[in-house]
Amino acid sequence: MRRSGALQRAADESDDNEFRPAPGETLAGLLADYELATGETDEAVVGIADLGQSVPVPRGVPWFPADVEEWSVRWVLLHLIEETARHGGHSDIIRESLDGATLYPLMAAAEQWPDPWSEPWKPAAPAD
Repeated sequence: MRRSGALQRAADESDDNEFRPAPGETLAGLLADYELATGETDEAVVGIADLGQSVPVPRGVPWFPADVEEWSVRWVLLHLIEETARHGGHSDIIRESLDGATLYPLMAAAEQWPDPWSEPWKPAAPAD
């Protein structure tokens, strides 16, 4: 996994290992890295007075459009939200297919919502 502040991978570099924990990495460590990255993003955004200011589009990266010179900071931030939501949604689909849990029952269990708002999710009993 990439650490916060790591350089962008090269256009011809495989991303196969970006989505798998490296040997010795733990879920707790990965979540701490994500928390660090979100804190760094928050700090950077607070220091930006004009969300309409331009950000140059990196050149030579195949997934960035060659015909666009710049984006606004606002566009970049909305894209971060979009990508986080998209990948979170993918994870949600995988988790639902494994254990059947869905959003509201999971939130009810995690946040201990009072009945009758939603019945908290409980894992199914193991099959015999």
